[in-house]
Parts: sequence; C-alpha cells; structure tokens
Amino acid sequence: MKTRKIFGSIVMMLVLVITANAGGKNELQNYFSDAANKVKAADNASEKRIILNESFEKMSKALDMVQSSPLISNDDRAGINRFKSALQEKQDELTGRNGYVRVSDEQLNAFSDYVVQDMEQAEAVVTIGIVTLLLIIILVVLMVK
Repeated sequence: MKTRKIFGSIVMMLVLVITANAGGKNELQNYFSDAANKVKAADNASEKRIILNESFEKMSKALDMVQSSPLISNDDRAGINRFKSALQEKQDELTGRNGYVRVSDEQLNAFSDYVVQDMEQAEAVVTIGIVTLLLIIILVVLMVK
C-alpha cells in the first residue's frame, strides 16, 4: 500500500511539472504574439518599432533578472544566454546594428510574425528548468502590467 502511494505521488508530480512547463512555454509564446498583434494594430512604422523594441527590452530585462538569481542552475544560465542571444539578434535586425540591415518600415508586420515564429523555435531548442521558466513568466507579467 505504501509503495502504491509513493508511486502515485511521483506520477502526480510528473504530470504537474509537464503541465506547468507547457503552460509556461505558452505564456512566452503569448507574450511575443501579443507584441506582434500590437505591431499590426499600430498606425505607423515609428509606433511599430517602439512596440517591438520595448518587447525585446522587457524580455531581456526579465532574463537578466532571472539569470542573476541564485536559484538558477548553470545549465539554465547557459539556456538563458542562448535565448538572450536570439533575442538580441532580432533587436539588432530591427535597428540595423551589428552587421544587420535595418528592417524596412513596410516589413515590420511580417518581421513581428517572424519574431514570434523564431522565438517559439528558440524556446524548443533552449532547455531551461521549470523554476527558471516560471520566474521569467512572473517577471514579464509584472513588467507588462
């Protein structure tokens, strides 16, 4: 009977972790999707650039804060660095820095969709722990509101 309870507890914990991890990734995807929707709703290119740039900066700030936490493992720090690098590349593309050609005003809507897709792929490649993912989500939510 005791073995059955322990086994049931382990299975329940695994289910909860998998569910929380999937929900956390959805929150990050929603963050970038919301930014893309705001870009498409904006009236002019200047507004669109501001929306994209602010979304990159908020996410980068959240990643920096999480990365500096003593709760984060070295593996998670490495994953955050890879995610931050991908994010910085998108910001460089937007502004035309570090060898990138600046995204034209006419391409900003398409670029916002590209960012959503690329960040979703980066999430799939970059592995970070559940605690780290939840900290990122909490910080992003706090910064957005």
